[in-house]
Amino acid sequence: MSNKQKNAFARGLELGFCRSHARRLAALDSPEKIQDFLDRMPINHETGGETCLAAAGALRLGAVHCIEGALIAAAALWMQGRPPLLLDFQAEGDDDHVVTLFRRGPYWGAISKSNHVWLRWRDPVYRNLRELAMSYFHEYVAGRNKTLRTYSRPFDLRRYDAATWASGEQCWDLADDLDRSRHYRLITPQQKAILRPRDKWEQHIGKMAEYPLKRGGD
Repeated sequence: MSNKQKNAFARGLELGFCRSHARRLAALDSPEKIQDFLDRMPINHETGGETCLAAAGALRLGAVHCIEGALIAAAALWMQGRPPLLLDFQAEGDDDHVVTLFRRGPYWGAISKSNHVWLRWRDPVYRNLRELAMSYFHEYVAGRNKTLRTYSRPFDLRRYDAATWASGEQCWDLADDLDRSRHYRLITPQQKAILRPRDKWEQHIGKMAEYPLKRGGD
């Protein structure tokens, strides 16, 4: 273990992670490695009921959905000395989506866990958060409709006790705070009225999932 990884490991223990989890996250010393780690985790289909697991709880489960993956990514970034920042997307007639922000120089990128191809990693090439949010607009969809409407300001997890979101289990209160935080509108009502519906080919491709939910004997 390098000195950098030892320092990250020590920070992980301070956040309340067990030694095994702290060691695993300490090895993720770049946003790209964090994204690769999340890509290898299956999707949490919440078959036993809805969850909003803190990072440690999600690591114990071994499967994540978007906000759970975002919390793991935020913890790994903080262990490397980067700020743990989330960005929330709100949609109309569709689920919200949460990503973890990072910067390279003046440019923003995003780490993201999604079961579909569209709402994933973004390279750090965006000059501001509106640019980054708009990169998700065309593919943020439900059926024929483009549904993305707002994005939040950066949501800094350093305001919260680490036990709330890093080393704990469920963190519904934090998710509620994120949902109620300041959001910015992406399009006007006039623009919404003229959005072109997605064609049949787009809808067909959009049904593909990396981890389909298996039912019965499927």
